[in-house]
Amino acid sequence: MRRRSPLPPAPLPQRDGIDPVRVRLPADPEGAWGTVGEHLVARFQGALGAGRVAAMVREGRFVGVEGVLSGDEPYVAGRFVWFHRDFAPEVRVPFAVRVVYRDERIVVADKPHFLATTPRGRHITETALARLRRDLGLPALQPAHRLDRLTAGLALFVVRPGDRGAYQGLFAERRVRKEYEAVAAYDAGVGLPVTVRSRIVKERGVLAAREVAGEPNAESRIELVERRGRLGRYRLLPTTGRTHQLRVHMNRLGLPILHDPVYPVVREEGPGRESGDFGAPLQLLARRLEFMDPVDGRVRRFESGLRLAAWEAPAPADEPSASL
Repeated sequence: MRRRSPLPPAPLPQRDGIDPVRVRLPADPEGAWGTVGEHLVARFQGALGAGRVAAMVREGRFVGVEGVLSGDEPYVAGRFVWFHRDFAPEVRVPFAVRVVYRDERIVVADKPHFLATTPRGRHITETALARLRRDLGLPALQPAHRLDRLTAGLALFVVRPGDRGAYQGLFAERRVRKEYEAVAAYDAGVGLPVTVRSRIVKERGVLAAREVAGEPNAESRIELVERRGRLGRYRLLPTTGRTHQLRVHMNRLGLPILHDPVYPVVREEGPGRESGDFGAPLQLLARRLEFMDPVDGRVRRFESGLRLAAWEAPAPADEPSASL
């Protein structure tokens, strides 16, 4: 088997914790592009506008392995080009990312509500990954898994590229014990504990995931830990990791998680969406992570230092608490 040549290192440093975009010039059998600049304008004019791309070329924003490109270089298929895209303004998430544990291989962090784990869509620089790269001086840092933007709690990141596959494999192969905590309505008519199994699909561009007929691909154990008047505190133990799985399964039981802007009803402007309203975070927390380290074989256990605000608030005098 022919081995692929290693990719050349990026000649541009990260900007705000974000890697430059890498482009490889494709084959051009019809000879449509005489120069690198002509290809870049044709390739990105739909997203950026031809005038903006041409301006970026003049400003020296495109770089090859040999240095800044003028745009007049002859077109050569397979050539690599890097550039930094312009970042749209983002609403600052006013909560810190707290490092729970750090060594030469991993970083475990408490991600706050409303902060995306990794750059995606409209959330680029305001992400846990970008912040940690900047704050810790770890440009090669990568996530081993992902938490929903509205979910708070423990997220595992890998320091060295050579270790990334081993830690990501823990999650892909379901060798991580994950425990979540949620606050939702209390309903004596819902029999708990219960294991919920269903088939969940999530379509790109659609906010809500949905359950469909077919072989289950999602499994969650739901337990009631404590009751306080009309609210309950729940322990959620997912076996699988489908998008929005715990939120979907809690909603299925008739116990939607407090302040969920999607389940049971999608709200166009949910809390903390582009408006910057951070007053009602989803009451879902990734409380614990436990796994056997794939590098040294040690059992690793981590617990979040965050708390769910709805449960920390004192209960009214006429609403007694009950541990179960």
